[in-house]
Amino acid sequence: MTYDVIVVGAGLAGLTAALRLAEHDRRVLVIAKGVGATHLAPSAIDVLGYAEDKRVESPQSALAGFVGSHPGHPYAYVSAESIAEALDWMSKSVPELGYQGRLDENWLLPTAVGVPKPSALVPETMVAGDLRRGGRFVFVGLSGLKDFHASYLADNLAHAELPARVSTRFVELDPPHGRSADPGSVGFARRFDDQQFRDWIVQALAGRLEADETVGFPAVLGLEKAGEVWRDLEHRLEHRVFEVPLLPPSAPGMRLYGALTAALRRAGARIVIGDSVSAGGSEDGRVAAVSAQGASRPVMYRASSFVLATGGFASGGLVLDSHGKVRETVFGLPVAGMPEAGKPLFSSRYLDAQPLSHAGLAVDAHLRPVDKDGQVVHENVYAAGAILAGAVPWREHSGNGISLSTGYAAAAAILKQAAAVSSTAAGD
Repeated sequence: MTYDVIVVGAGLAGLTAALRLAEHDRRVLVIAKGVGATHLAPSAIDVLGYAEDKRVESPQSALAGFVGSHPGHPYAYVSAESIAEALDWMSKSVPELGYQGRLDENWLLPTAVGVPKPSALVPETMVAGDLRRGGRFVFVGLSGLKDFHASYLADNLAHAELPARVSTRFVELDPPHGRSADPGSVGFARRFDDQQFRDWIVQALAGRLEADETVGFPAVLGLEKAGEVWRDLEHRLEHRVFEVPLLPPSAPGMRLYGALTAALRRAGARIVIGDSVSAGGSEDGRVAAVSAQGASRPVMYRASSFVLATGGFASGGLVLDSHGKVRETVFGLPVAGMPEAGKPLFSSRYLDAQPLSHAGLAVDAHLRPVDKDGQVVHENVYAAGAILAGAVPWREHSGNGISLSTGYAAAAAILKQAAAVSSTAAGD
């Protein structure tokens, strides 16, 4: 089976690269062992939330200085213009999510623990939670949802350092759970898709909301019909409504995955989930194929170009063995960003910057992995997302931004290379 491009990994980076290429009529295969980190993370796109532990108001203004002090960071390989273009592309590619925002300013959203979270691009269901202008907020707790405590959120947010004054309170509801004693966030999201359950919510809140309050729900406002659910609640409650991101699993992240994969299939791409992938051989400095271990036998897939978007340690793109050696699991590419020989891999303090956290692939200006001497390993392999070296996404609040922008840039590099080849062939 032969394709123009094979993307290994089905997280945000891989799906972005694949969709961008499929939109340009490339034959694309996405193949992955699992669905990636989209199901774990909120669907908001955090480009750069913190630099040197200070909250960033404008990623666009902060990026140049940030890259200057972090020269090995993935953002060193994508321009601010390219990041802005990727954000705009995302908004247009999945219109059902109603993304709003741009690179020159961060929204400021409450999290489930009441900590303000800077994000550049926000789905419509979270927009009303913007804290920058202050206001009155009421948070709705749902009994049985163990990862959301409305009282805790309201109290922490009331004491948070914010650019404008907010007032907060909470309301607890005890909805009927039917047959499920522990529905969890995904179970609640499916229940909000049901009109009868929303009827109960609206009736339970009747007379309990005060004038000018913005109503914050945990991020479970539907799985298949989130936009419809959010608009219905705003209309019937006659208040602005928003979602507060939760711990995994993430219903908004699952919506994003669903929107991107649906767009991919409409564009003619093929998606294979559940197969373990390994290199299938190389020829003259180029990867020729990958081998996918299916249920009964391995299958070989050939392509002209490959995008590696398998993520870092958390998703198995990188593994650490018992001897302290780190390896990349598909192509066996050299890993950069490792602590010096003899230095510890981990700090004894959990919240410290971990020495191993910068490990990943070093790349050239076109996002092709390079060796320790800076030489490209395979001319037709590109890397994107959390597999790249040099970032600490949880500290920077940059994870989804890195995945989106490098996935978009990897696709652009492949398209540019293909155009150059076509131009040369035409000239001959």
